[in-house]
Amino acid sequence: MNYFTRSKLVEWVFGGISASLIACVSSLTLAQDSIEWLTLGSDYAHTRYLPVDEITPENFEELEEAWVWDGASFNAASGRSTPSYVDGKIITVAGPRRYVIAIDAKSGETVWTYVEPKTTRYEYSMRKDYGKGVTIAEVNGRKVVYITSPAFFLTALDLETGAPVEGFGGQVPVDGFPATGVVDLLADLGHPYDPYEGIPLETGYITSSSPPIVVNGTIIVGNSAEQGYNQARIENIPGDILAYDAATGDFKWKFNVIPRPGEYGHETWENDAWQWTGDVSSWAPLSADQDLNLVYIPTNSATIDFYGGFRPGDNLFSASLIALDANTGERAWHFQMVHHDIWNYDTPTAPILLDVNIEGREVPAIAQATKQGFVYAFNRETGEPLWPMLERPVPRSQVPGEKLSPTQPFPTKPEPFELQGISLDDLVDFTPELRQLAIEAVSEFEIGPLFNPPLHYDNALGKTAALWCPGGGGGANINGPAAADPESGILYVTSSTGCTARVLGPGAEADLRWNAPTGSTFADYAVVRSASPGRIQGIPITKPPYSRIQAIDMNTGDTLFTLPVGETPDNIANHPLLAGIDVGNTGSGSKATMVVTKNMLMYSGATGDGTPHLFAVDKQTGEELARIETSELSRYGMMTFQHDGHQYVMLQNGPRLTAMALPGAIVAGDDGH
Repeated sequence: MNYFTRSKLVEWVFGGISASLIACVSSLTLAQDSIEWLTLGSDYAHTRYLPVDEITPENFEELEEAWVWDGASFNAASGRSTPSYVDGKIITVAGPRRYVIAIDAKSGETVWTYVEPKTTRYEYSMRKDYGKGVTIAEVNGRKVVYITSPAFFLTALDLETGAPVEGFGGQVPVDGFPATGVVDLLADLGHPYDPYEGIPLETGYITSSSPPIVVNGTIIVGNSAEQGYNQARIENIPGDILAYDAATGDFKWKFNVIPRPGEYGHETWENDAWQWTGDVSSWAPLSADQDLNLVYIPTNSATIDFYGGFRPGDNLFSASLIALDANTGERAWHFQMVHHDIWNYDTPTAPILLDVNIEGREVPAIAQATKQGFVYAFNRETGEPLWPMLERPVPRSQVPGEKLSPTQPFPTKPEPFELQGISLDDLVDFTPELRQLAIEAVSEFEIGPLFNPPLHYDNALGKTAALWCPGGGGGANINGPAAADPESGILYVTSSTGCTARVLGPGAEADLRWNAPTGSTFADYAVVRSASPGRIQGIPITKPPYSRIQAIDMNTGDTLFTLPVGETPDNIANHPLLAGIDVGNTGSGSKATMVVTKNMLMYSGATGDGTPHLFAVDKQTGEELARIETSELSRYGMMTFQHDGHQYVMLQNGPRLTAMALPGAIVAGDDGH
């Protein structure tokens, strides 16, 4: 094992940690009573796994609410954060100001909070309430919480007090900022900016949603841009990756996600668009292998999601997975999963690290689940695919000026976990009448295989729009991060079936939709509206399941099981058009939030009447072992931890956090034991 898994946890917990500046574990003396959830993905491998087993299939239904923390006073709404648990504290972020919150793990009481002053560059951010969490590391004997903000500042806070760390960063020239503990990240991007206003919007904009990651003393900072489907102008700035010293905040390196002249991949920008276009940010969380000293960067697409005629070429390093040396920022390897993306197939979740055995060979692996319904898997040290990748022909664009790649990479294993492309055979067929209605519903749309390109509204085909599957909201996505069992090498991917039909029109027309757009030059085409064949009186037009969990044995690339998420909604099961028909379990249509433990896979989903539940299933077979009703559906982030010898399950319910535990843990908490 050369990444943080259960064996690494046990090794570190019992004192086998090497002496280094940064050690991403804590509470070693409480190890037998406390097992910590260190990052938003549990570990740097992002497995969402913890080796706890107090909660079993036999006592699962005894789970109760231990406490509820309400973020209403912080204006929390979306609840996209996955909390961390370190030193007896739950650390999370909440609300559009992205308050950093420390909560007592036993009582649910707020211990401390921190928030940075408001700035115009904060006010503009379209990712304000989308904070996904924090990262925690040990620096010179002190545990430090690192956070990136919507205004694009990096802050280091003392875990115990919430105070900005002395000696980190420097004085930010903005009223109200502390004299230490903060780095202004805009200063190292290389673009003119104002500390209050940020980068001029005609140049572009950058913000953040995921926290940084600390690898062997280096903080690596990702970023985020405005949503590409809201863009109509061709200028923006690249989401270059930044790195800093974890103890001092001193700048270390920058990796250009859009290669400059002389850099690898520069030729993939054929008309010098590298000079003025941008995005290619890393809004999904980062993963890392501390032993290999590599950080893994998943990226999104270049400026304007659905039209790229102004940026011909494959556009490296968009829609890619990049492995960088944490000390230097040098590229170790990369793989571009979508060439010249115009489908909004940005990479939505962190890659997962696993050690697997393939035909008798021990392989350090990395697996990236994607919106397009593929898991792309590699040797994380070398970048060599675990199984062959084939460049296959894909459709050409009908939009004037668009120049797509003639091929796209298709993994031969694992098999797709989601509906890819759409044909008449994929339409609902519960009854002949429903099938005919579905055929009529899609008749005005251009349908086709995976990578079916968008259409403009005066297209020669005479179609309303092109329909492609998965769409921007289908496949894997931010609200259902993948999880894994590092002991068995099983990857669990959740997805929902959803197609997209965006209608393109002149950029000047599309631009009228937005009050303060970035850039200055209108694109020939951009999104002017969305279209949809809709549902048939509330019934999805595609065959079920509508959402699923697919378990993949990453030792072989084979699917072990596919499990519908939750149950068939009552409005479908009891639909008049389906009277007397057993439609089976279609799944609820929502992705699952998942946690893997030593003895089960847990996920949050809904029963037919919409009642939120927590489900326990067998990790090898998908057989349901137990279920329990919960007060709300967990969204985005679910985690588990062991505190004072008792296991808790934490549900992220929008603005609230709900801690579930067995009665013994709750009594112990009341008694102060």
